[in-house]
Amino acid sequence: MTEFRWSAVNAGGDVIRGVTEAPDRTSIVEKLQRQGNVVLRAELAGGRGRLAELLQFDIAGRQRLDAARLSEFTRELAIMLEAGQDLDRALRFVVENAGNTRARNILGAVRDRVRGGSSLASALGSEPRSFSRFYVGLVRAGEAGGTLPATLDRLAVLLEREQSLNANLRSALVYPTLLIIAAVISIFFLLDYVLPQFEPIFQQAGAQLPAPTRMLMGAGHLAGAAGPWALVVLAIAALLARRALALPVFRLKVDRWLLRLPIVGGLLRETVAARLTRTLGGLLQNGVALIPALAIAKDAVGNLAATEAVESVALAAKGGIGLSGPLGATGVFPPRTIHLLRLGEEAARLPEMALKAADIHDEQARLMVQRLVALAVPCITIVMGLAVAGIVGALVTAMLSLNDLAG
Repeated sequence: MTEFRWSAVNAGGDVIRGVTEAPDRTSIVEKLQRQGNVVLRAELAGGRGRLAELLQFDIAGRQRLDAARLSEFTRELAIMLEAGQDLDRALRFVVENAGNTRARNILGAVRDRVRGGSSLASALGSEPRSFSRFYVGLVRAGEAGGTLPATLDRLAVLLEREQSLNANLRSALVYPTLLIIAAVISIFFLLDYVLPQFEPIFQQAGAQLPAPTRMLMGAGHLAGAAGPWALVVLAIAALLARRALALPVFRLKVDRWLLRLPIVGGLLRETVAARLTRTLGGLLQNGVALIPALAIAKDAVGNLAATEAVESVALAAKGGIGLSGPLGATGVFPPRTIHLLRLGEEAARLPEMALKAADIHDEQARLMVQRLVALAVPCITIVMGLAVAGIVGALVTAMLSLNDLAG
């Protein structure tokens, strides 16, 4: 008998952990599943100390699959299994066709664990930075129900949709970001380099410069002297903000504040709702019960305020109240989410309606970003033009004052 360290989500939605003796990984996983648990991880309980575990985490934490590689791996594995290939041969195919060394190492480690007797879900769970609890939970459900190829195909579709949405959002934000950077560089160049070129001319003429020109001259001196220090301060502030956001209490307050913002808050609500419904629908569609599905889905929303709301919903659902009512009472998710999930509960089609809600929220988030970008680009252009025009105007005014003095 060998000791295995495991973690799972029980029927009540709580994460449970333990160490149990079993002949192999398959036995412990099957035992936990018979008890109604969704297994997250089952691995050998080695004798490593805490320091060794921390060192191992640091080394392994440097490698992870990005979203594109994860989507490709899922799609290729689903195709190979649907074609009748056994799991080992399918994994060998995806390992050999991995795009880079990092992906090849991670997927090779997964294949080695499967060849050593682990289930695919357990092997994937050993790489938590690459494969989320949602991903592992779906694979676990697919293996338990004998529908692994179909499950991987649905999972690949979900990942591809999310990747497409993220790619569209990033593409839409590229132009405004470049425009802001160009505006800042242009204004800094005018203040720090162009204006000082005229200062000796004004000093030799001994003319009293107009107030706007004097203010710009002072701003130019300040930009040249304090510019490097400002970058250092910004870097330190960014580091401190990142450390502060790692604290749950501070992060919770920030996430709540973000959801209350007039425009950005609406976009975040759509994004959070899309993540929740996509994860929940995928889990329910593959046979995971509602309470364990909520326990897994809460980690996928990406906002602590929404996570807290889902936790309260899970507690209410344990009492048989349902999903849509407690979810609407939190005030975090859009009314459209609550309405669609209520329809799904009434028609006994909650998984399908949750996935449809995810598609609707994805589209709404995409449209909102397009509108924001369409509004932001002319605003940035106008502000940039006014700033440059103000600097040039101040110079022209000063030069005209010199001409008046000479006349």
